[in-house]
Amino acid sequence: SNEAFPYRHAQEIAIGYGRAICVRLTYLGELGYELYIPTEQAVHVYDIIVEAGKKFDLSHAGLKALGSLRMEKGYRDYGHDMDNTDDPYETGLGFTIKLDKPSGFIGKEACVKKKAQDGLKRRLAQVLVKDPEPLLYHAEVISRNGKKAGYVRSGSYCYTLGGAAGLFMIEADEVIDEAYIKNAKWEINIAGSIYPAKVSLKPLYDPEMIKIKA
Repeated sequence: SNEAFPYRHAQEIAIGYGRAICVRLTYLGELGYELYIPTEQAVHVYDIIVEAGKKFDLSHAGLKALGSLRMEKGYRDYGHDMDNTDDPYETGLGFTIKLDKPSGFIGKEACVKKKAQDGLKRRLAQVLVKDPEPLLYHAEVISRNGKKAGYVRSGSYCYTLGGAAGLFMIEADEVIDEAYIKNAKWEINIAGSIYPAKVSLKPLYDPEMIKIKA
């Protein structure tokens, strides 16, 4: 239950003869958990999970499935969607920064200065191709009102959303907010063809985090 095992909490649990750290976090955008298992117990725990899952029609999923699901939710991949040239506020991760941390941290002054700015002119956003046929791979150019606004850093076909989606960094001469996103015509160039697109600063799938916290 949510009371016994709240979102973003961790517990040590027993699985067969193994011990694992179970964390209620997910990189998929659905209610889920992550298991941290000692190497020497991994095969044993895996076999037990597979056997127990048979009555639930449990099936295996690969890295491409993971990529598709995390993209629906707009989850970032460090080194792909963002790197050390992007700051936490630009990438939508400012909520993770505790500026009043007693011990301080490297980069605090830069974070304080950035947060004090009146809006951001550089922000990571999610894009969805409205046509269900094209695929996204990398570096497709996205335009706002006919002017280049950024390029896709990573993309995948998202079955729940009904089309290909990706993450891209918008770079503008004005503050990027909800009005900037909504009051514009967005398009994406895929292999020389122009397609209408939907852009959002919030996750396109379950933006209120209802499923993850269910």
